[in-house]
Amino acid sequence: MMHGPSPTPPVALSVEGVGYSYGPRQALADVTFAIAPATFAVLLGLNGAGKSTLFSLITRLYAAKHGRIRIFGHDVTRTPGEALRLVGVVFQSRTLDLDLSVMQNLVYHAALHGIASRHARRRAAEVLEQTALADRAGDKVRNLSGGQMRRVEIARALLHRPRLLVLDEPTVGLDVQSRAGILEHVRGLVSRESVSVLWATHLIDEVSAGDDVVVLHRGRVLAHGSMTQVVSEAGAPDLRTAFARLTNITLADTPDEAA
Repeated sequence: MMHGPSPTPPVALSVEGVGYSYGPRQALADVTFAIAPATFAVLLGLNGAGKSTLFSLITRLYAAKHGRIRIFGHDVTRTPGEALRLVGVVFQSRTLDLDLSVMQNLVYHAALHGIASRHARRRAAEVLEQTALADRAGDKVRNLSGGQMRRVEIARALLHRPRLLVLDEPTVGLDVQSRAGILEHVRGLVSRESVSVLWATHLIDEVSAGDDVVVLHRGRVLAHGSMTQVVSEAGAPDLRTAFARLTNITLADTPDEAA
């Protein structure tokens, strides 16, 4: 009995011709790219490039006015329940309850995802162990450092075992050591658990050689490919120079690392 070729598995995230405007101001214009499963992808753009708007569309905070977004084949507009069950989100602004303990924050969030209380604490303990915060479970969030709060938010995003993790400028305001630790942890999720990641940043030094890179500027995708490919196609010696050439900004204005 002859069998045809196996069907191609759906990409982790597909963004096709997406546009969005705030009144007369166009924030995104015909944004198109796709991210393969088990990939660490960086959405690289200056502040105001449209990164947060795109995240709001992916997570259904806003409804896409033009184009289509699919998460592992599920259309965010047509089947939002199926699509969003596969996504974990870390927003740029902090959203933890400072007066609750770390465990209380996680258990409350687990309930929102329909995780039964008898399983919530066990799962919360698992993700806190993964993020090296097991010993802080009973501490109030307000007593944690900025980097530890971010780790709690990442743990919270992993509670329902998402296949795609999206993080919007997750290292803003953190020191160099905290930034490096969070990057290492999230990259480890890709290699150990095959989680797909979309990491939005304006910082060149958060991009590594093996990353998939989407350069977003003024609402448009200027380049997409491996870091090596983006650099090569821009005819540049490094990503910082490539980014400056693509966006027509001076090298001195290119944010290569946190201040």
